[in-house]
Amino acid sequence: MSKKVAVVTGANKGIGLAIVRELCKAKFTGDVILTARNEKLGNEAVKMLKSEGFEVSYHHLDICDQGSAKQLNDATETFGEQAEVTMRTNFWGTLWVCHALLPLLRPNARVVNVSSFVSKKALDTCSPQLQAKFRDTELSEEELCLLMGQFVIAAQQGNHQAQGWPSTAYGTTKIGVTVLSRIQAHFLTKTRAADGILLNACCPGWVRTDMAGSKAPKSPEEGAQTPTYLALLPDGMKEPHGQFVWDKTVQEW
Repeated sequence: MSKKVAVVTGANKGIGLAIVRELCKAKFTGDVILTARNEKLGNEAVKMLKSEGFEVSYHHLDICDQGSAKQLNDATETFGEQAEVTMRTNFWGTLWVCHALLPLLRPNARVVNVSSFVSKKALDTCSPQLQAKFRDTELSEEELCLLMGQFVIAAQQGNHQAQGWPSTAYGTTKIGVTVLSRIQAHFLTKTRAADGILLNACCPGWVRTDMAGSKAPKSPEEGAQTPTYLALLPDGMKEPHGQFVWDKTVQEW
């Protein structure tokens, strides 16, 4: 393929669907691929977008499972179980997809990892030792993965807070996504400095989705603004890169 390609994960509804729509509205000069775990819902979303005049294709993708799809039941989870499942989806899933797609990036590619403002709040409740590790610009991907694994083990043992971890599994996994984005950006700068690739993490904000509920202040379309802004940064820009961006503004980490 000679054209650009935009791959949006979890895009059959909510923020992901809104990002696809915003990319199409912005006349993204390439192929827009909508991915979702559920093939029926993914294809229905594509059909709806095509009825609006947008050209989108569907590809199945379950970012939280490297092999066959895993069915989760609705039983009440312990914090340890919640930590494992949430880490698998938010952190490991993002890492696996990035490992698959980053080698395919063309010059001037844009990568946007969806994190959350909760990552910053969770970081502030970590022990000083953990905060220093997560703010260390020399932290490697391997060291970050080890830390994420240590959190899950501590959560399963019930002593995560005693070890300096936050009481939020979601927030901790999003710390991982934000820091992973910085590490990946540094790697791209070292290995492909002349290619103009920009990679960032962002917070869409508190958005009215199935997870956040109906009381959230932002619509999915509003939540899609910052991810779309980062995905469409013009060629030749040097920044932001390796940053955490919220409301189109770089946040201090």
